[in-house]
Amino acid sequence: MKIMYVVPGPMDQAEAARRGDLLKLWAAPGTNVEIVTVQEGPASIESMYEEYLSIPPVAKIMYQLEQEGYDAAILGCAGDPGLDAFREITTNMLVVGPAASSFHAAAMLGHQFTLLTVADSMIGSSHELVAKSGLTDKLASVRAVNIPVLELATNREETLEKLVRIGREAIEKDRADVLVLGCMSMGFLNVAEEMQDALGIPVVNPAKIALKMTEALVSIELVHSKKAYSLPPKLASGKVKSLDELLVSRSLPR
Repeated sequence: MKIMYVVPGPMDQAEAARRGDLLKLWAAPGTNVEIVTVQEGPASIESMYEEYLSIPPVAKIMYQLEQEGYDAAILGCAGDPGLDAFREITTNMLVVGPAASSFHAAAMLGHQFTLLTVADSMIGSSHELVAKSGLTDKLASVRAVNIPVLELATNREETLEKLVRIGREAIEKDRADVLVLGCMSMGFLNVAEEMQDALGIPVVNPAKIALKMTEALVSIELVHSKKAYSLPPKLASGKVKSLDELLVSRSLPR
């Protein structure tokens, strides 16, 4: 089983390697999981604009991965930016989003879950993301940690302490019985188990759940529905031969 984890932004090589090692550690025997980063995109994703900026370069990688015979690709952002588009341009390669995977796992583990996102700026879009997954009635709340993505790992203990405190508030005030980490940088801090020990409820790590969901679906030969995610008509008809040809550029008259 060949899986590629696609980071939708430039990343320090050492950090990408560290995340790749964790993915290999979590993977089941027989799973070959690799990691790739784009060369151009947002340094981190903390707004919808940054989500949209990340999509075009990732699309090209997803399209190429299918040509290279990968069984699946995991989108390396817990906002699932461009997930529906990537599923449109791939047919035989499964594309999995950490957000949708995490929400559905949380819905199976309790009655209501709280999503812990990175910043207040992402609260509104987080509600929309849960609604897109069809699980609004399972959402207890969205709470922001308000630590910039690029600083989450600066002081792991401080971040963990804040996650536990906000998680406890979600339990006591919002009646949450499951927590979802709403950022891949939180996931790769590998704090979910420590949070579970401190809080006594399940904590869903989006990095782990996306990998395990991918392995499960590939192993039973399921791929996203092409009835739901149709190939773009110009590609399907042969009017264009590549993603690049879908983008039209015209010079303005002088």
